[in-house]
Amino acid sequence: MTKIIFTTALLLTLSQIGFSQNLDKTKLDNYFNALEQNNKFMGSVAVSKNGEIIYTKSIGLADVEDKVKATENSKYRIGSISKSFTTVLILKAVEQKKLDLNQTIDKWFPTIKNAKKITVKHLLSHRSGIHNFTDDKDFLTWNEQPKTEKEMIGIISKGGSDFNPDSKAEYSNSNFVLLTYILEKTLTKSYSVLLQEFIAKPIGLTNTYVFGKINPKNNECKSYSFAGSWKIETETDFTVPLGAGAIISTPSDLTKFSDALFSGKLLTNESLEIMKTIKDGYGIGLFQIPFYKSVGYGHTGGIDGFNSVFSHFADDNISYALISNGTNINNNDISIAVLSAVYNKQYEIPIFTTFSLTSEDLDKYLGVYASKQIPMKITITKDGNNLIAQGTGQPAFPLESTDKDKFKFDQAGAKFEFNPTAKTMILFQGGGQISFTKE
Repeated sequence: MTKIIFTTALLLTLSQIGFSQNLDKTKLDNYFNALEQNNKFMGSVAVSKNGEIIYTKSIGLADVEDKVKATENSKYRIGSISKSFTTVLILKAVEQKKLDLNQTIDKWFPTIKNAKKITVKHLLSHRSGIHNFTDDKDFLTWNEQPKTEKEMIGIISKGGSDFNPDSKAEYSNSNFVLLTYILEKTLTKSYSVLLQEFIAKPIGLTNTYVFGKINPKNNECKSYSFAGSWKIETETDFTVPLGAGAIISTPSDLTKFSDALFSGKLLTNESLEIMKTIKDGYGIGLFQIPFYKSVGYGHTGGIDGFNSVFSHFADDNISYALISNGTNINNNDISIAVLSAVYNKQYEIPIFTTFSLTSEDLDKYLGVYASKQIPMKITITKDGNNLIAQGTGQPAFPLESTDKDKFKFDQAGAKFEFNPTAKTMILFQGGGQISFTKE
């Protein structure tokens, strides 16, 4: 749902891979143990082969305050993976001749700019031009409050249009909130009921449903960010994201959903091909997720402190899913490690080293840093013994000390190197570097 700073994709160099007939579960367990022991990750993963689960692992706490351990049945909010479910529901309605992908949305939303030009398919493929409401600066001031359909349509209408319909693709949660209302109006049932009727019950997803207030007694996880310790995150109200991000699930359920979708149990082959057709980087409720020479199809998600991904690799009939309720590392690295184990590729069990600093040691780094290379400024503050960075218009995130004047933010694969004497800072990320000077 919300944007995460310095996002990454699951992309690796091309070479031949083959499925491992003897998955080394012990090494994979040791990999996750290293993450858990160093407060790097809280969450669960699952892998299926030919529709059968071949590996699951859950680490960390579902509830830090009450010290409740995560288990295979712990349920997590999956954020934008909900869009894949919503797409299935829309295409089911199309198959039943109750909706047409090419019909315009003006009969439902006359106040939306360009409504007479925007089609259902434009919404599904992020080609509507409708502004993404989660990009608004005030979004995090109201996202925890329940919203009516009238209020959400008002917010989306007020946001206007960012480009002419079908001129390009740009991610917008607004599209899938509107698709939720189209489903409810067309099929005269709530999104929650439709999810159960057409997806969850037919394929046996017992832990997948539209979330409400987090209920730890029902195995529902709270979510956290890391700043020296796990800090609880706020809860977005389900009436805000709806079909764009309001589903709760487990990795095992997500692999079951993935297996059912790509084996024709949910949609016709024609509908599935529509979902898989990529234009300007976007499919219909799916993205391509390459891993070496295998090309998977799936989706990622992020809402509050939760992060998630699922993908299906048809060549070997493998489905993979990860959901975290707290991460202090780049989750993409975890996905690469798990899939490397599955495909018999090399991966290393990480060794984490830290460089201890006092609160006073951090003072020389504090300040606002600007760069001639990019318009974003980065403000460096501290919270006790932790250094905190915040880019312009971005959420704050903690930096971990690794050596003298060196810090990192594993979740984004970013490294920061300071020169207090010269009052400079260098950001290393994605093979590039950006120089900053303290103002």
